Amino acid sequence: MTLTIYAEDLRKGAAHQLGSHTVTEAELVEFAAQWDPQGFHIDRSVADAGQFGGLIASGIHTLAIYQRLSVVGIFDDWAVIAGRELRSVRFLRPVRPGDALTGTVVIEDIVFDDRARALVTTSAELVDGAGDRVLSLLMDAYVHARPST
Repeated sequence: MTLTIYAEDLRKGAAHQLGSHTVTEAELVEFAAQWDPQGFHIDRSVADAGQFGGLIASGIHTLAIYQRLSVVGIFDDWAVIAGRELRSVRFLRPVRPGDALTGTVVIEDIVFDDRARALVTTSAELVDGAGDRVLSLLMDAYVHARPST
């Protein structure tokens, strides 16, 4: 049984650790072939000759990995209504086949309104297996306030 976490249960400054996901070459190429078919994402020979010296994940793929890790690890337990804004997205280092990504989400702010909800601002980052930051972002999402009984 999962406990539902309402906006009142959240605390500014709380840090939440994410699970991990290892990016395979097949996954990287398959995602990019469908959604970002640039040579350095989908063609090993083009990528090897390019400025990154090998295949790298699409930034959109990296964001998708963040989304899954954050939903499975955190947001599935929160009474989330919907995301409002994604901003300050920064791709800090290339993600390569074999990279194991994990990360942290920190609650930066919680602002209640008169509609029985709060706008929750979080900062997040993903790191690779060496601990190097590969992604950072800020996100706002609406979270239900605790229902009155």
